[in-house]
Amino acid sequence: MKIICIGRNYANHAKELGNAIPSEPLFFLKPDTAIQPKGHPFFIPYFSNDIHYEVELVIKINKTGKHIEECFAHSYYSQIGLGIDFTARDIQQECKAKGLPWEKAKGFDGSAQISRTFIDKSDLELDNINFSLEKNGEQVQVGNSKDMLFNFDAIIAHISKFYTLKIGDLIYTGTPEGVGPVKAGDSLKGFIGKQELFRVLVK
Repeated sequence: MKIICIGRNYANHAKELGNAIPSEPLFFLKPDTAIQPKGHPFFIPYFSNDIHYEVELVIKINKTGKHIEECFAHSYYSQIGLGIDFTARDIQQECKAKGLPWEKAKGFDGSAQISRTFIDKSDLELDNINFSLEKNGEQVQVGNSKDMLFNFDAIIAHISKFYTLKIGDLIYTGTPEGVGPVKAGDSLKGFIGKQELFRVLVK
């Protein structure tokens, strides 16, 4: 099982971090050990002093495919979930400043929160999915799939040029603006519409 994450897929998020807006989907991988066990707290790793939350819609791949044409991509997923791409921002900035890969800032153990349940895509308007994140009861991120630079089908088609997609693979589709730090004691809750899909305690 692969965890594939799309970066800079919302223009305002790219701008808030001072990044250029990409002309094609930018992606990186997390290992399967990044999945945060359901119901477990998120433990801030010892090697970072600046862990950020990034809430994202997540596609679950339901059949194997390679070189998938965009017009057929819709048949490779049937459910949409929600997750957090936890990021060691200080490590990421340090790596970027040195021109080094920054997977260790994104792929550490527990860095991929995933919703307890997924929603059948037939119950959603795919180009108009509202989602949000609350920290300690305050809404800190709000996004809508209509604002993605690259939609679900375009993402699948692009990734499949390079990697064979397999059943169970997860694609994190990018975060909107409003990312920020967490500290021990914080409580995070993720929503699609008004439906709570996950909650996680930070320790």
